[in-house]
Amino acid sequence: MIQIIAGEKGRGKTKILIEKANSAVREAKGSIVYLDKSNKHMYELSNRIRLINVKDYCIENYSEFIGFICGLISQDHDLEAIYLDSFLKIAYTEGPNISLILEKLERISKEFKINFIISISLNEADFPESIKKYIVVSL
Repeated sequence: MIQIIAGEKGRGKTKILIEKANSAVREAKGSIVYLDKSNKHMYELSNRIRLINVKDYCIENYSEFIGFICGLISQDHDLEAIYLDSFLKIAYTEGPNISLILEKLERISKEFKINFIISISLNEADFPESIKKYIVVSL
């Protein structure tokens, strides 16, 4: 399953994403990972959530980002959910590539039964029609 928290920069998407992650970890039987562009939110997340600063790795495009996601999944068979903050920056994507990468994440989600909860700095009106079905919060 993919869920998107959409809205312009500075509207509170990260706060909602952190609250969702902290709430989910209380009931999780497996592990939860939070991907971000820095370690800034380390102390806001439960210590049971693994925070990964994507900028620490040599990711330069959205294809490498998908490989990174697959690497996380392959090393942790108990992985339940991946929270992705600042998605456009950490996934090195924009424009039509957003649809392509979300389609790949949807296939990965179905195959490995992993939820992806994503914050994207775009207004709902700016999303391609094929992606709007994933939006659960629009700010």
